[in-house]
Amino acid sequence: MKMTTKKIFDIVSMGEPMVEFNQTGEKQGRVFLQGFGGDTSNFSVSAARQGAKVAYLTSVGDDPYGEMLKQMWRSDGIDVQGVFTNPEAFTAIYFVTHNENGHQFDFFRKGSAASLMKPSQLWFDLICQSKVFHYSGISIAISEEARQTCWSAVEFARGNGVRVTFDTNLRLKLWPIETARTEIKKAISLCDLCLPSWDDMFAISGISDPHEIISYCHELGAPVVALKLGEKGALISDGSEMWEINPLPCKAVDATGAGDTFGGALVYRWCEGDNWGIAGKYAATAAALSTEGYGAVEPIPYFHTVFNRAKD
Repeated sequence: MKMTTKKIFDIVSMGEPMVEFNQTGEKQGRVFLQGFGGDTSNFSVSAARQGAKVAYLTSVGDDPYGEMLKQMWRSDGIDVQGVFTNPEAFTAIYFVTHNENGHQFDFFRKGSAASLMKPSQLWFDLICQSKVFHYSGISIAISEEARQTCWSAVEFARGNGVRVTFDTNLRLKLWPIETARTEIKKAISLCDLCLPSWDDMFAISGISDPHEIISYCHELGAPVVALKLGEKGALISDGSEMWEINPLPCKAVDATGAGDTFGGALVYRWCEGDNWGIAGKYAATAAALSTEGYGAVEPIPYFHTVFNRAKD
């Protein structure tokens, strides 16, 4: 199906949003702070806070958590007309608890509204009206229905001149490694920009050298690869040139969602025409600043803060 339409949005992304409950130190740890999560949702918020025009495609339950998410997206200017409400399913949630060993995440997502999303619920107009379509390894791991919906969206995007970006975000609790390898390699082969992490690619390929990982992704078919290296920054390659992105010194307290923040900021700056060196430095700055607060969404910085730090 090929459509011709005006580009209204910079980015449309698709996946599973979640409501977060993060343990605080109050009342012997029995008080939890409500927040938000979900990798493609975090990505969308990051892009929107940098100034991107963003739309989101997903399904939520007809419950208070679904309404919370829609209100959060609207507050950041994210278009929600492509958010389907499933009255027979629930919105996924997760809890973050803390102990001497660090963070523990407990997810309640099996059978969530997002995992039951079908191709017939896709708002194809939103994809066609966007410069970029974004999804992730979690988007295709939560269920077979969600996976087929993603493949339908990718096929449509590629057929209508919409660039595709993909974040590996490997979660082995969601699917066997053999399936993950097959499906993630397929996704890499179909994207214009791949956003893998070193940990994900080591699990998928067994390759440990960052430069060899980038070559592996190029060989699979990704024209541009932005390899996230955590505290070591990132490497970005377009197949002919490589950019080493140094991390920004910061006072990190919680790295939840930092990779999503990096991706959202990077893709928007790409939409704006920055070269990969400038876009990468900007995205690394946004990601670093997002670690200086708790939760996945609340500490994602806005453009003016990132811009001022990135130019230093």
